[in-house]
This record gives sequence, C-alpha cells and structure tokens, in this order.
Amino acid sequence: MNATPEAAPGFFSQIRPLATYGRRAMVLVWATSPMLTIALAALTLLAGLLPASIAYVSQWLVDSVVAAIDNQSLIQRVWFWLGIEALLVAAMAGTQTALSICNNLLRAQLGHRVNMMILDKTQTLELAQLEDAVFYDRLTRARREASTRPLSLVQKTFGVIQNGIAILGFSGLLFAFSPWAVLVLILGGLPAFFVEAKFAGDAFRLFRWRSPESREMMYLESVLAREDYTKEVKLFALAPRLLQRYRDIFGRIFHEDRALTVRRGWWTFALGLVGTLALYGAYAWVVLATVAKTLSLGQMTMYMLVFKQGQSAVSASLTAINGMYEDHLYLTSLYEFLEQPALGAQGTLSQGEQPGNGLEIKSLSFCYPGTDTLALDNINLRLRPGTSLALVGENGSGKTTLTKLIAGLYRIESGDILLDGSSLKDWDRQALQARIGVIFQDFARYQWPVGENIGAGDVSAFDDATRWQAAARKGLADDFIQTLPQGYATQLGRWFKDGRELSGGQWQKIALARAFMREQADILILDEPTAAMDAKAEAEVFQHFQAMARHQILILISHRFSTVRQADQIAVMDQGRIIELGSHAELIRLGGQYATLFELQARAYR
Repeated sequence: MNATPEAAPGFFSQIRPLATYGRRAMVLVWATSPMLTIALAALTLLAGLLPASIAYVSQWLVDSVVAAIDNQSLIQRVWFWLGIEALLVAAMAGTQTALSICNNLLRAQLGHRVNMMILDKTQTLELAQLEDAVFYDRLTRARREASTRPLSLVQKTFGVIQNGIAILGFSGLLFAFSPWAVLVLILGGLPAFFVEAKFAGDAFRLFRWRSPESREMMYLESVLAREDYTKEVKLFALAPRLLQRYRDIFGRIFHEDRALTVRRGWWTFALGLVGTLALYGAYAWVVLATVAKTLSLGQMTMYMLVFKQGQSAVSASLTAINGMYEDHLYLTSLYEFLEQPALGAQGTLSQGEQPGNGLEIKSLSFCYPGTDTLALDNINLRLRPGTSLALVGENGSGKTTLTKLIAGLYRIESGDILLDGSSLKDWDRQALQARIGVIFQDFARYQWPVGENIGAGDVSAFDDATRWQAAARKGLADDFIQTLPQGYATQLGRWFKDGRELSGGQWQKIALARAFMREQADILILDEPTAAMDAKAEAEVFQHFQAMARHQILILISHRFSTVRQADQIAVMDQGRIIELGSHAELIRLGGQYATLFELQARAYR
C-alpha cells in the first residue's frame, strides 16, 4: 500500500449524518416490508418493557418466599408470583424468537433489494464510468458491505430503543433506592463506549483505504478459478505465482486487521474492568443496605438484578450506538455509489430530422476519462444507407473507439455524430441503439441456451424462437445449431449442467446472429467479427453481409485485406486520425500506407 489512509471522521462530528442515514435506512427497510417493520417496532417495545417487569416481580417472589417460611398459609402468594414471573420469562423468550424471525426475513428481502438498487444504478451509468478504476472501488465497497448495513442500522436503532425503555424501567426502580444509583448505572458503561467509538472509525478507515487490494484479490480468485483463464494458467504454470500474490495481499490486510483487533480487544478489556468495578460497587452498596435492614431480601434481589441487567442494557445501548456509527460509515459507501451522477443528459428523439440521410461524423475528437491523449482526432466521415466502410490500422489506432461512439456507448465531447440529420446527443439512448446491430471483438459468451444467446440481441424478442432461427440463418449459424443435441435449447458453456462448449468460430456466428436480431437496425458494426475463422470463411461472411445490407450502413473492422477490399470505402487510421480514405483501387493507386500493408499481406499468401 503506497498511501497513508485518510482519517475516519470523529464520532461526535457524525451525529447529524448518523441521524440522516438512520432515517434513510429506516425508509429503505419500510419500503422493503412495511408489515415486518411494524412487527419489529412492536416487538422491540415489548422486549424493552419486559426486563424491568421481571425484575420487579422477582422482588415480590422473594419476599413472598421469606414470608411463607414464617407463615405456611402464605404459600399461595409464592405460587402466584412464581407463575407471573414464569409467564413474563416465557413472553420474553417468545418476543426474542419473534424478533429473530423478523430480522432474518427482513435481512433476506433487504439484501436482495439493495443488490437490485446497485445493479439498476450500474445500468444508468456511462461506459466511461464503468471503465474507471475509482468507480470500481466504489462499487466494490458498496457490494461487499452495504447490502447488509441498512438492516443492521435499523436493528441497532430498534435495539437502542428497546434498551432505552428497559433502562428507563430500571432507573425508575433504582430511583426509589437512590438517585445516585441511576448515575452509577449509566456511568459504568461509558469507558467501553468511547473505546468502541474510536476503533469503529479506524476499522472503516482501513476498509475504505484497501478497496483496490480487495478488488485485486477478487480478480485473482477469478483468474485461478474460471475456465476461460484455466488453459493459460496451467500451460504457463502461473498458479504458484498468482497464489503467492494472493497470499501476500491477504498478509498485508491481515497484518493491519490483527494489529487493530489486538489494540481494540485490550482497550475494551481494560476499560471494561471499570464497568465491572462499578457493578460490584453497586452490589456492595445494596448488600450493606440489606445488612442494615434498610432493604428486604426481595428488594436486595431486585436491585442486584436491576444493576446487573441495567448495566448490560446500558452497555448494549452504547455498543449499538457505536454500531450505528460504524454502519453509517459503511452506508456512506452505498449512497456514495447510488448518488453517482450519470454523465450528460438523455436525449428524447426516436427518429432523425432527415430520415434516410445516413450517418455523418463531423470533426469528432475524443479522450478517455483521466487521460490527455486523443483516442480520436478530428474524424470526418459521411456514410449513406446501402454503403459499407472498412476501418483498418494498427491496434490502438482508434477503430473500436470510433464504433463505440457511433453506438452511443461514450458521450460525445468534441465534434458531433449525426444519424438521419440529428445529433446522437439528442437521441433517446434505447431508440438509438435499436437502430444499431453490433458485434465487438470481445463479444459476450453467455452461459445460456443457444436461443437466449441469440435473443439477447433484441430483448423485445428474447424468447421468440422464430426470430432466433431467422437471425441464425442470417448469421450463418443455423446449420451447426441444428447439429447440437437440443438445437436452440442446448445449454452453452461449462458453468451449468449439460453445458456444451463451442469453437471460437461457432461462438462468433452466434454473436453475428445476435446482431441480426435487430431487424430495424440501420447500421451494422462488425468489429473483428470473424477473427476465429479462416480468410475464406471471413470473405464469405462479409459478402453475405453486403448482400443482405442493401439499405443499411455496414461498418467493418478487420485486419484481413482480402475482406477489407470489398468495402465501398476504406479508412486507414493511425493514432486516432484518418490518414487515408477511399476505395481499394483508389488507395492502391495512392501508394500510401494502405498499399504498403496490402502488399505485405498479399506477399505472405504467395
């Protein structure tokens, strides 16, 4: 770890935020289940009243026993008070059981609700935000702890209320003995409270500081355990090195946790002794008063019980308040993530001002967030429906970045892109992306049945088997799908039972079919769509696409010039700029970079 962690905010400076987050947590729990929240509140009130009632009844039980020893005719009073105490104890046990049931039910529902909130929020953010390391630190913190913290905060709030009611009851009984006894009861729990408040902030500080390390550990777990990494991990004998890195990160984290835990434990023990001394000092006070015949045996029993349970209630209340403070610190991570603003305003257009005008890119420049290097620099292009464009250039020259901007995945900062005469900034995101069929080189391989893998291209027809088959035929996937054990119902991937793995070329045909699910698409973007196919198969696929896309714009990224040469226009990109633009014949006559690269590749086939 290379930086000094920021100091956690002090406890007392957080009283107002604590109340704010407590209210927000309560609203969240109420929205999850109003009935369970009401039941939790009622049971908390009952659980707060019963301890003082039991202590009070115990006084009468002991005094009735003492009286019955001297007068056997009073034995009925013993049975009466014994029965009352048994009923109260049973009620207390039933209340605690009911509270546990409510808490468990709420925990399951609330954990699901918060995870849904996190996932829903993720879908509203821009791709640039999702690719940012700081964002992923926030997401990691929110998902690791905050799904359980709202209920924990509410439970502790109810716990403070419950113990507060019990303390009021105990204080009322003690006040009859001595007002100073109430002060002793409360002061005995304060030292441990301040220790917990201090160390709760320190624990959160470590949690917040080490988010990158936690993410790295999760990543290493996936590399060591997922099948898409397994081949290389085994082949290159990476496991020992990765496991050692995993152990080293854990060792650093554990070293900090151990130091904090040890300090916290010893301070809690030392100052907890103060509370113990206060308790036994109170016991001595009550015993001396009983010896002096100021108190009866029943009253002595009651006050000793009240001091013991009262101090436990005070300690529990103060511990709960500390826990609320700690929960509040963790909840800041959740709400920090949920309140992350989306970049830019959402447009409203569902069609352009000039339908059929095609795609126009004007002076487009783009930098990835957090960098000053231009990924695209002053791009200008005009594409009419029914035409095709091939993008060529070295890796990192900006080809994929350009197609992502066309697809509306990044916000346009400089220049503009027009579809049918209207800026993409003004288009409704879903309406825009319904007009675009795209397959990226890192397309998803969903661990779903074949049909759903294809249907993902158009959620409105996700379960439409007829559309699956039509799209598969367009993507040249139908022939091999028919040979699978269950056809379109065949489970793909190895994550689930009876899953079947496909070859790279077959997966790419599935992805091509997915792109064809968008029947209304005006633009087809193919980013290295056939990299796993041989040159002949790729050329056939592109010819197939050209034949089908007579009224669409086709944009192709490929390193195979045998395919690229078939495009109407070819744009050669270098360091984010278009340095050559024209047809294959025009660029060959130009004798520039395209002609050089074409000759190099052609030479390899001779």
